[in-house]
Amino acid sequence: MYDAIIFDNDGVLVSLVEFAVLERAAREAFVDCGVDDPREDHVDAMTLGVTPESLTRVADAYGFDAETFFAARDRIASRAQQAEIRAGRKALYDDFDAVRSLDHPLGIVSSNQQETVDFVLSHFGVTDLFETAYGREPIPESVTRKKPSTYYVDRALADLDADHALFVGDSDTDVLAAHNAGLDSAFIRREHRAEYPLDVDPTYEIETLAGLLDIDGVSVRDPAPGGSTPEGGADA
Repeated sequence: MYDAIIFDNDGVLVSLVEFAVLERAAREAFVDCGVDDPREDHVDAMTLGVTPESLTRVADAYGFDAETFFAARDRIASRAQQAEIRAGRKALYDDFDAVRSLDHPLGIVSSNQQETVDFVLSHFGVTDLFETAYGREPIPESVTRKKPSTYYVDRALADLDADHALFVGDSDTDVLAAHNAGLDSAFIRREHRAEYPLDVDPTYEIETLAGLLDIDGVSVRDPAPGGSTPEGGADA
């Protein structure tokens, strides 16, 4: 029996935003730091998949302080995603109720900003479903700590007092992070991952969150009187 279940957030619990939203946020971060016309390849490098090397390269090109620029980049990207959530364009997936059926301590480990993760949980009133939730701090060091590193996974396991957890994700980096931490993994092949080639084999592959309920070692809550599943203390 698993002693906890940990989820990636974007693409697993909540839908993704359009790439253009993050690209505009990256461009705005340059403007915030005094550069109105950054090179397109620099904008691309700061939109997704930021690495220490790409951050240093961009900061040196414009004479930025890397910490100041990265903080602006994360702040603006998070606020852009929050606007998408308020507008209804980034939402919990329709199968999210399966999470309420799980009889396990639950956690989240995301490569998105901590501010974004916290807003998702608060906005949708599901904070109390999760005993712990980690995103990245708005500091350059956080890009070396994100998955497939186990840095945040290890912290979540400690919070949950778990050592035999199941990690649920939608990418190679999620599966690798799970394996690096010695955990089983469940890869969820949503529509945006229909043709996604996995370079590492997950323990399980599912199509929806409801597929978790059929995995050996996953415990499901007993239905509440009347046949419905209890909602597990979500915020009002």
